[in-house]
Amino acid sequence: MPLLGDALVIAGTVCFAFSNVGEEYCVKKNDRVELVAMLGLFQLFISTIQIFIFERKSLEAIAWSPTMISSFAGYAIAIFTFSSISPFVLKMSGSTLFNLSLLTSDMWAVAIRLLFYQQQINWLYYVAFSVVAIGLIVYSLNESSPVDGTAKGTEAAAHYQQLPSEDSSTSGSNLDSQENKQLEEAHIC
Repeated sequence: MPLLGDALVIAGTVCFAFSNVGEEYCVKKNDRVELVAMLGLFQLFISTIQIFIFERKSLEAIAWSPTMISSFAGYAIAIFTFSSISPFVLKMSGSTLFNLSLLTSDMWAVAIRLLFYQQQINWLYYVAFSVVAIGLIVYSLNESSPVDGTAKGTEAAAHYQQLPSEDSSTSGSNLDSQENKQLEEAHIC
């Protein structure tokens, strides 16, 4: 069973990463309001189907109390806030930094476990935190200062070809010779 759980966690992580990359693409190419609206609509639709398929009996067995209702409301507010802020973060920093930053949220769970519950944590948590922190630093440094400057250079060095109609305003005789050359090339092909 542990292998099944590990496989499901890895599959969920891969799907979440694909989702974030797709969301980043959509947020950079389209309107953020449309993206958030569509995400909310499809999340509601898919979650409702999943509840009726997998959680129907559990949902019927819930003893509804003010505490339970406020817990569901708190969860809904947290998901709404996360889904509303995510497109802004994705547009500003990209899905890679967004996913790396989400990894640091596990460190808050470790801090709460250590400080509030006084439980011991495994030494691998410290190794994991160090790897995540180093990954964030390396990614941030590489993103902010490109090594060869190609990202800025390619945008600045865009070359445009002058159209024949634009060329006619400068000299009428050149237009006739260029048209003749284009006609000759068309006949050769």
